[in-house]
Amino acid sequence: MSAAPAKSPTLRLRVTAAAENALRDGHPWVYSDSIRDLNRVGATGEIGVIFDRHDRFLAFGFFDPDSPLRLRVLHVGKPVKLDATWWQSRLAATLARRNNVMGPDTDGFRLINGESDGWPGLVVDRYGDTLVLKLYATAWLQRLPDVVRWLAEATCPQRIVLRLSRNLSVAAEVAGFHDGQNLLGEALHPSVEFLETGLRFEAEVVRGQKTGFFLDQRENRRFIETLARGADLLNAFSFSGGFSLYGARGGAKSVTDLDISPHALAAARRNFALNQGLPMVAATRHEQIQADCFAWLAEAPRRDFDLLILDPPSLAKREFEREGAIQAYGRLAATGIPRVRPGGVLLAASCSAHVSAAEFFQAIRATAQRSGRRFTELKTAGHAPDHPATFPEANYLKAIYLRF
Repeated sequence: MSAAPAKSPTLRLRVTAAAENALRDGHPWVYSDSIRDLNRVGATGEIGVIFDRHDRFLAFGFFDPDSPLRLRVLHVGKPVKLDATWWQSRLAATLARRNNVMGPDTDGFRLINGESDGWPGLVVDRYGDTLVLKLYATAWLQRLPDVVRWLAEATCPQRIVLRLSRNLSVAAEVAGFHDGQNLLGEALHPSVEFLETGLRFEAEVVRGQKTGFFLDQRENRRFIETLARGADLLNAFSFSGGFSLYGARGGAKSVTDLDISPHALAAARRNFALNQGLPMVAATRHEQIQADCFAWLAEAPRRDFDLLILDPPSLAKREFEREGAIQAYGRLAATGIPRVRPGGVLLAASCSAHVSAAEFFQAIRATAQRSGRRFTELKTAGHAPDHPATFPEANYLKAIYLRF
């Protein structure tokens, strides 16, 4: 009988002093150029342990030899045993932080928000009795059976759907997984219904953007509802009509969806149909315009609104696009502001992580000042409670409200 292969020693890493300080301050990533040495070649998804300059335990996380983001941190501080009990305890703590989000009128929310919840590269959204698990890190592929079991035990869903970032498609196929796959429960319709503040929405969990819906704008949608009574509302980059539907329930006289995608506009029509039993929604005139939002705002015949929402997709997906995005946000606001009636409100939002909140707010404020119109800043807003951002790169969402 041949001898069993020898077990590889623990993957040990040492990092630069700057990286040590960043880890102690809570940053969850270690880049390749921050690694000073390691005791052997690590495998994808392996647990790597970082020791500080005094050879004391500092942290451990998922190692990826093929990525510039070489290690995604799971734990910093005193040594702990990484076993099922540890994972289940972390999941329980993560779910407990959502207690103030979920409720009888809201069963659509984020359960796990990646690094900011201590689950690097993993996001889980809940839509009614369906969980959508999206992966951004290869390390999770080998751990999916365990993750599914822990989620099933803790949340009792009827269905768990897998979504994958594009860079994981090849590795997932090798591991036997594919985007849109059912990991638990029967494969049902690709869309599911859920409640958000008592409104019914449809989430395209199998093929939709992200996990099927943009849950992160919930708090801004709620605020728009409080401003909507008697208003004519324009929802630019309307996607599936979330802001429009909240405006309608808030008593808007009319709501207009503006989007270039016929698929998005069809989704908005379905969401309005789901809520026709609500008197305020049924009484609101719902109009749709299929057009490029930048072009329509700049070129379409003048038409004014009491509420104007500018919530484009990310305009800076890479760092080198940052300056161009800041200018684009300003141009977009410049075309929207003239369409806001006196006393009306502009909501400008950004989901570009490479554009900071300070840069975005300054671009919108400067544009408003150049318009020559008097305005009052009502408020700025950031992440919803179920979308925590605990380090700079995670802080992508920002919004500013101006009354003219």
